[in-house]
Amino acid sequence: MEELEIYAWSKMRHSFNSILELPERYRRNLINSIHGAKTVFLVGTRNASHQSNLAVFSQVLHIGANPPLVGLLFRPDSVQRHTLMNIRETKVFTIQNVRENFFRQAHLTSARYPEDVSEFNQCDLTEEIIADFKAPFVRESSIKIGLSLNSEIPVEVNGTHLIIGQIELIDIEESLISDDGFIDAAQAGSITSGGLDSYYSLKRLARLSYAKPNQGIKEI
Repeated sequence: MEELEIYAWSKMRHSFNSILELPERYRRNLINSIHGAKTVFLVGTRNASHQSNLAVFSQVLHIGANPPLVGLLFRPDSVQRHTLMNIRETKVFTIQNVRENFFRQAHLTSARYPEDVSEFNQCDLTEEIIADFKAPFVRESSIKIGLSLNSEIPVEVNGTHLIIGQIELIDIEESLISDDGFIDAAQAGSITSGGLDSYYSLKRLARLSYAKPNQGIKEI
């Protein structure tokens, strides 16, 4: 009987309607983890009163390189989203990588602290201002990006918000950038997350040449 149950589980199949009927927590975990691991970042902001905020994000998207744009996807603002509120208010924010040596502190920033409490202080991370940029960076990170608000796009199907930021400042250790501008995330100590609470280290398998029809691929 046990083997049949395991087999049935391995062959489990859901339709759109049956997914909606799953228990809420189970459905959330399933859909958040089904597409695998994503690079995880910390987003730093301040409000108009200079109260700092720090939050962990895995919904960070490459939008384009010319101009240099990055996207952040926010859940519906049916409750207070301090990061989203601060970006709307001050028009600037920072994004930085999470490294293996402080991923537990980064995860702790997802707790719902009051607006007047800084996650930097509560989570034992160091607030840093670089080149007079108006939003705070995380000193412990090795890749730091300062952005200005370019636009906000409402996603009507589920009430989420896509924030598009323009890169205004990059602060990165020189040794992490190759001669052609490539940044090795594994060398930078960056990590990924799966679902809402699982973290993974990175290991680069290979960097491959540009793919063309009828031509072999080689490592570069």
